[in-house]
Amino acid sequence: MSALPAGDPGSQTLVPHWLDAAARRLLADTVQAALADPDVHPVTAIHLQDVVTELHVAAAREAVWPTSAARVRLATGWDDDVLPVRLSPVELAGVLELDELPEALREVLRSRAGRP
Repeated sequence: MSALPAGDPGSQTLVPHWLDAAARRLLADTVQAALADPDVHPVTAIHLQDVVTELHVAAAREAVWPTSAARVRLATGWDDDVLPVRLSPVELAGVLELDELPEALREVLRSRAGRP
């Protein structure tokens, strides 16, 4: 096995977006509605399905390894329902392109502050 060259599109970095339960639910509902649209581009649909998967994975990570996120929440003072949702640049771009995405959530996802 060999390492992928630097900058290879297959090696996209996942960036954590720290979202509370309400933001995660809103993100899930918005993405699911977009996936129900028959006009969504097939490639965009794949990336949006990956976002839905990551929302489930974030909850599973919290159940299996609760101390990682708990340390961040303790250090930042964030509420107990804040979890990291790790998105690739293409997944984030797909979400940000959704017209139905509420502006408040759009701003949180665009923010590099890493907080809810």
